[in-house]
This record gives sequence, C-alpha cells and structure tokens, in this order.
Amino acid sequence: MDELLLRELTPAVIGVLVHRGVDFATAEDAVQEALIQAALSWPDQQPADPKGWLVTVAWRKFLDAHRSEAARRDREQRLEAEPAPGPTEHADDTLQLYFLCAHPSLTPASAVALTLRAVGGLTTKQIAQAYLVPEATMAQRISRAKRTVSSVRFDQTGDVATVLRVLYLVFNEGYSGDIDLAAEAIRLTRQVAAMTDHEEVAGLLALMLLHHARRSARTRADGSLVPLAEQDRSLWDTRMIAEGVDILQAALARDRLGEFQAQAAIAALHADAQQAAETDWVQIVEWYDELVRITESPVARLNRAVAVGEADGARAGLAALAGLDPTLPRYAAVEAYLHERAGDPATAAQRYAEAAQAASSLPERDHLTRQAARLNAQLRG
Repeated sequence: MDELLLRELTPAVIGVLVHRGVDFATAEDAVQEALIQAALSWPDQQPADPKGWLVTVAWRKFLDAHRSEAARRDREQRLEAEPAPGPTEHADDTLQLYFLCAHPSLTPASAVALTLRAVGGLTTKQIAQAYLVPEATMAQRISRAKRTVSSVRFDQTGDVATVLRVLYLVFNEGYSGDIDLAAEAIRLTRQVAAMTDHEEVAGLLALMLLHHARRSARTRADGSLVPLAEQDRSLWDTRMIAEGVDILQAALARDRLGEFQAQAAIAALHADAQQAAETDWVQIVEWYDELVRITESPVARLNRAVAVGEADGARAGLAALAGLDPTLPRYAAVEAYLHERAGDPATAAQRYAEAAQAASSLPERDHLTRQAARLNAQLRG
C-alpha cells in the first residue's frame, strides 16, 4: 500500500464527501475507516482507481455509521425517558449521588452501570465497552437497574468498593480523550479519600494521579497518539507523580494489597524510568502477576503479555497471549506489536490493520493505521 498516495488522496476524498452534504468531522471519520479497509485490501491488489475506491468505501462507511447512530440515539432517548432514580435534593452533590446509585438492592455490576449512565454522563455504548459486553446487553442491564430502584427509598447508600469501581471507569473514559472526565474523577476520589483511610481508595487516587501526570505527553499537536515509549518525559507532571508515589507507598505499607494498588505500582515503575529503556520490566511483570492473582482479569493478562514481551523477549510475550480471547479489546494491537518485535512484519502489518478496524477512538484508529502502512511500505521496499 502506497502511504504517500493515501496521504495525497485523503483531502480530496474528504472534499467529495463534504460536497455530498457530510459535515467535515464525519467525513474525516468515514475516510479514516476507508483507509483502514485499504490497509487490509491493497497489499494484495491495489485498485485501478484508488481515489474512486476510497470515495466509494468512505461513502458506504458514512451510511453505515449514520444508520447505527440513528438507532443508538433512539435507544438512548427511550432510556432517558425513564424516571431518573434518587431524590432531587441530592442533585447538586455529585459524590452523594454516586453513593446513592450504588444502592444495596442492586448488584455491584448493575450499580456501576447505572451510576455511569445517570451521574457519570457516559453513553450506553461507552459503558458496554468498559464491561466488554454488547451495547444491547448493557442497555437492558441499565434499564433493569432503573426499574429496580424506581420503587425503593434511597435511605441506604452503596459501599465504597462499588463507588471506587465507578470512579475508576469514569476516569478511564476521561483519560481516553472521548470526554473530559478524568479531572472530575480525581476530584471525587480525593473527596472519598478524605472520608476514609481505606487503602484501596488511596491506591485508586495514586493510580489516577500517576496516569494523569502523563496526559500532556500522550498526544501531538495534531491530536495523534504518542506511545508511552516515545513520549517526551520532560512533559510529565513530576509534582503529580511525586504525590501519587507518596500516596501509594503509604497504602502499600499497610500490607493489604488490592487491585488499584497493584495497578498504581505498575504506573509508578513507568514513572520512575527517566528513559523508556530504563523501565524495570521484570518488576512490572511481577506486579502484573499480583494483579492477575487478585482480579483474574483478561485485560490484566493481556497487558501482562506486553510486559513479558519487554522483559523476556517478543516470543515469550506471544506465548503469554496463548489462551486469551482474541476478541478482547486491543488484543490484535498487542499481537501486532509483539509480532513486529519478533521480526514478523507481514503478520504485524495485518494485525495492526485489523486492530485499527476494531479501535474505539479516531486517534487510536489513526495510529494503528499508520503502523500498518509503515510496515507494508517496508515490506514493499
């Protein structure tokens, strides 16, 4: 695939869609989808009319997205029409609403989903992605939770663990850049920390601070993603890192390890390395072992495979992927990275293109598409 040709054609294809009445941002998204499809198809046979091919595919992607968005809005409007739970006198107290939505009559999973939707401002689709379930399944879960709490009094509040789970997911959505919720999640977690000396509250606050400290280095001026290994670490907020490390060390000293403390320890090891090459990957693998033991999370196992690949070599990382569900979010991206490190650029390019197709955000799709194009150009050269 000719990456230079694609760059030259992109503005013209966007212009065609805009001329057909598509707004610029939507046209740009549709063309990005077409570029992903090109990365998958063109290495085998480049079309005789590349521009016409891109216009046709981008237009189809726009129509598919338009129909999907219309259906999503209809579902969201039906959910919004249902009465919101909770008394109005607490509407101006966000943290109190978090606790109230975590009502004892709900399962923890349903309480988290309801709070994210009713208070956190996340869409059903975003919550479904966080839980690794279909959007329709999450819509039903939220609807059932609303019906459950519609007939109960909110004189009992949920537990801290459920509220922490909500804050963690809200922070992750804000950190991804889709909506700016990260700072609000940190603010609320500080309030919870002021209410209790629970070590996992401290662990979550430390984790948020350590990740948020890197935010200014995560994207370039054009909005494209900067991988952790390539980030300008002089842009990291050292004061925020120091605060996060101090909070984490105090929590770990209590010797009651939990999920958020383990994740914060991993983030702290990344923050401790002044250069990417100085990262203590062996110790990071050990912390991932603890995290997997605590959570049995497939996402933690996926991230552990990356760490194993860095500590023990790409082949070891690929072996660590064995047994994991290939449909996990970012599985293809991890596999692509490890195949490239293992000296298999052809497989890596294919998997990067597939990962781009499944990416949940435009910057991530663009980054993965560029990786696929880069490797395909090397293979042709």
